[in-house]
Amino acid sequence: MKPFISSYAQNHFGVLIDAARIAPVAVTKYDKPFVVVMAVEEYERLKLLERNVLATGRKQKASP
Repeated sequence: MKPFISSYAQNHFGVLIDAARIAPVAVTKYDKPFVVVMAVEEYERLKLLERNVLATGRKQKASP
């Protein structure tokens, strides 16, 4: 996961969202991960995986 310093992310938001469309991006604050920015498709995939796990009561392997 590529890290972005929060001030850079704020000043270069377009670069941040372009990177997040490719892969999740960690925004850091005081050298610690603070939030993750990701494409909506990735978020929806993770939510679907979570629902499937809760419905079946077992872990499933995430697809890439």
